[in-house]
Amino acid sequence: MRKFDEHPPRITLSMVATLAVAACSQAQEEKSYETDVVDESGGELIVTQPDPDAVPVDLPETEMTNVPVADGDQLPSGD
Repeated sequence: MRKFDEHPPRITLSMVATLAVAACSQAQEEKSYETDVVDESGGELIVTQPDPDAVPVDLPETEMTNVPVADGDQLPSGD
């Protein structure tokens, strides 16, 4: 009689399953990132002073619209 024939397959299977669950269930240590700064803003928006040497920019005031899809056109498949 072989050594493994002494235990029924159910006991061996349950022992293997228990070991697998125990090996997988070990909790990983969560990484915690902390900074050495203190938030002194009070949750308000921080605004910088205007730079007198900055280049002026004129933004267009055109209304944004979607491009219409023609009947025969198909959307690109991304391939």
